[in-house]
Amino acid sequence: MKHRSIHWFRKGLRLHDNPSLTTALETSSKVWPIFILDPYFVKSGNVGINRWRFLLESLCDLDNSFRELGSRLFVIQGSPAEVFLRLFKDWEISQLTFETDTEPYARTRDEEILKIAKQHSVNVIQTVSHTLYDTEKVIKTNGGKPPLTYQRLQTVLSKMSGPPEPVPAPTKSSFKGCDTPIGADHDSMYGVPTLEALGHSSNGLTPVIYPGGETEALKRMEDYLSKEKWICSFEKPKTSPNSLKPATTVLSPYLKFGCLSARTFYYGILAVYQKQKNYTKPPVSLHGQLLWREFFYTAAAGTPNFHQMKGNPVSLQIPWDDNKEYLDAWTWARTGYPFIDAIMTQLRQEGWIHHLARHAVACFLTRGDLWISWEEGERVFEELLLDADYSLNAGNWMWLSASAFFHQYFRVYSPIAFGKKTDPNGDYIRKYLPVLKSFPAKYIFEPWLAPESVQKASGCIVGVDYPKPIVDHAVTSKENIKRMKEARANQGGGGTISSTETGKKPVETKHKLSSSDTVTSSSPRKKQKKLTDFSKK
Repeated sequence: MKHRSIHWFRKGLRLHDNPSLTTALETSSKVWPIFILDPYFVKSGNVGINRWRFLLESLCDLDNSFRELGSRLFVIQGSPAEVFLRLFKDWEISQLTFETDTEPYARTRDEEILKIAKQHSVNVIQTVSHTLYDTEKVIKTNGGKPPLTYQRLQTVLSKMSGPPEPVPAPTKSSFKGCDTPIGADHDSMYGVPTLEALGHSSNGLTPVIYPGGETEALKRMEDYLSKEKWICSFEKPKTSPNSLKPATTVLSPYLKFGCLSARTFYYGILAVYQKQKNYTKPPVSLHGQLLWREFFYTAAAGTPNFHQMKGNPVSLQIPWDDNKEYLDAWTWARTGYPFIDAIMTQLRQEGWIHHLARHAVACFLTRGDLWISWEEGERVFEELLLDADYSLNAGNWMWLSASAFFHQYFRVYSPIAFGKKTDPNGDYIRKYLPVLKSFPAKYIFEPWLAPESVQKASGCIVGVDYPKPIVDHAVTSKENIKRMKEARANQGGGGTISSTETGKKPVETKHKLSSSDTVTSSSPRKKQKKLTDFSKK
């Protein structure tokens, strides 16, 4: 006897490589694809307007894809527990399928739903398809603990078979003998809501740059895979943080929401590599970026309180300052450092910034200049980023603040010199901070040094039309290096994440934050002789 099934979308907003959806279609006479708008997120202040728009676009795209197959997506508002208590009864459901989620809230939520399903004799099938590997199996292979260095992860994965190959997307034939009951009132009852219906105003939203959805994700992926030379020569650290057009793929939002399968992208890259004799290798290659994503997902899955300092065994417990004035200035692009403020403006307007731009503003907020906790920056990124991701966001903020993973705390990004290297004319600053657009290139990264006559001629008086720097980087960066040295000494050098797993000295890796593009990047560097801004080298 075939099932009456619900397939529950959470992440994994796609038809391709969706094994739990495939199972539902193969074993059922009726299937309801649903997405639940959980009030936990609807009412959360940490989901910004750009990400809401991206999600709703992704749901509309998914609904259109189902419509072409003779089915529809059912969007339902309410807590998952209450929704399933009702649907299991009203729709006479015998099977529930969904993709495994490793985040703490998702685990708690899913445990509750599993209990409800058992009480209603509903068979449950959940499959791993958001990551390349099953994080539980990786942790088990590593002796029950998450691998806490990239090298260790590679060692563990070498003992396992490769990532499962992606499963095909369903077709119209997949729905033969398996239909979706669709009522005439479907759109009014189960349609994708508007931003306004969810209590959000679209006033002030910038035009869509990265449309949400599987259709755009696959198109974007194929566009890049067709550039075989670019794919094979790609090295993440050799891209520009302040180019006017992204220097990387910007597939991170699609991977975050599961509009694109990581396995599909992995095997697409592999197919390109197999045609060529030479191509870059991990950790700087595109495959390497996907493995960085895997690293943080696995570390987060096996580490309690990964998103905060308290109760987090891998994070240094650093006595950060509590300075609301500094935090607000950083958050709202009022630090007086144009490179930093331009990045934060782009983030707020567009929801995406380059991984090295994330480096710069994260270092500036934490150990570099303002000495504010990485948890504060994590919360701002969680709100504003299209690709905000529990595992990658927390892991990379710990990295850039030198709280875990990265130990060369004396390497500090310059908020002046770093941006000049790839954009000496300041075109990026001119775009995102138009108040400075008329400044000569000589002063645009340091407008406070411009003579009064130059400021007047440029139509911007520093301290009136644009803020003066809130700190003196040359002074505070040196002071903070000393503070970090003391903090680490007081805790014996840091948390459990160190080089001890490999027996090697830690190497600096230029690492992206929160899956800024495909995933993070890494690039070994030579040790410097003196403690200074490594971005000047």
